[in-house]
Amino acid sequence: MRAVAVVPGEPGSAQIIEVPDPPLSDGAILARGRLIGICGTDAEIVNDGYGTVPAGADRLVLGHESLGEVIEAPLETGLQPGDLITGIVRRPDPAPCAACAAGEWDMCRNGRFVERGIRGAPGYGSELWRADEEYVIKLDPALGDLGVLVETTSVVAKAWAQADRISAGLPYAPEVALITGAGPVGLLAAMLARQRGLDTWVVDIVRDGPKPRLVAELGARYSAAGASELPVRPEVVIECTGHGPVLSDVFASVSPNATIALAGLSHHPYVTTSDLSATNRQLVLSNQVIFGTVNAGRQHYHQAAEALANADRGWLASLITRQVPMQAWAEALTKKPDDIKVTVALADS
Repeated sequence: MRAVAVVPGEPGSAQIIEVPDPPLSDGAILARGRLIGICGTDAEIVNDGYGTVPAGADRLVLGHESLGEVIEAPLETGLQPGDLITGIVRRPDPAPCAACAAGEWDMCRNGRFVERGIRGAPGYGSELWRADEEYVIKLDPALGDLGVLVETTSVVAKAWAQADRISAGLPYAPEVALITGAGPVGLLAAMLARQRGLDTWVVDIVRDGPKPRLVAELGARYSAAGASELPVRPEVVIECTGHGPVLSDVFASVSPNATIALAGLSHHPYVTTSDLSATNRQLVLSNQVIFGTVNAGRQHYHQAAEALANADRGWLASLITRQVPMQAWAEALTKKPDDIKVTVALADS
C-alpha cells in the first residue's frame, strides 16, 4: 500500500512510498485512510527534523490528524464497516508512569510516550491503518470529511477543559474570552468559546482574507490590533501563536483573576526579553493563572467530536481551504496566503 513519508529534517525526502499492509499487532480495527490534515508540526518534521522514525525504519510515515473509514472491527467494539473514526495520536509509555497508567497519556511524566506520525510510530498517512479500540474515536457520520478536524479541535478542547476547571474556583462565571491567532487552532478555540456563550475576541495580524469573516460568522469579534488595544479585559485567554510579543501584550490586557492557556509554539527568529519579576508580581497581585498545554487525551477527543457535531457544517467546511491528492501531498507542506487548513486525500477519487 502507499503512504506519505519523510526523513525528518530532509525536505527533499518527502515522497510516496510502498509499505506493507498494517500488521494485526497494530490493532484489531482496520481502517481505510480517507484524509489527513497538515499542520505546522508536519512542516517542522520535514524541514527541521523534529520527528523521530520508528525503530528499524528509515522514514517516518506522516499524518497525525486523521480520518479513516472502518473496514473491519471486532464485534465488541460496536464499530461497523463504513463507520468514520479518527485515531488518537499519543500512546502511553511502556513503563508506565502514573499518568499513562491512569489513561492520561497526554500528561506523561517520563517522556517515553510515542506519537503516531510524529515520534517513534508511523502516522495515519497511508491507504490502510490499524489501531485498537482504545485509540480510536467514532464520529458522527454527518461530519463526513470534516471529521479530519477532530485532532486539531482536541488540542483546544483540552485547553478549554483546563481553563474551565480553574475558572470554576471563582465566585463568578467569566464572560469575556480572548483568542490570539486565527489559524485553525485559534478559530476552533474561538468556536468552543462561542459554544460556551462567551463574548469572544480574536486577534491576528491579517486585515483581509477569510479569517475576519470566519470570526464574524461565529458571532465573535476580530481585531488586527494588539490585545492591549481591545475595549475589553479578557477573563480567559487561549494563546495560539507562541509569539513572545503577543504574550507580553496579553499580560498587559487581561483582567484580575484571568486564566491564560498557552497552546501555541513559535519558531519566529525574534528574540524577546521579559522581566520575569514584573510578570510574577502581576500574576500574584492579580490572582492570575498561566499554564501550558500540549496534545490531548481520549476525553478531549470525545469533547472535540461532540463540539464539531454541534457546529455549523458550512462554517467548518470553510476552514478547509485546500485539499490535495495523495500523489501531490508534498504541495500541502507549502502554505499559501489564504490557507487555513490543508488536507490530503488518501483514497483515489
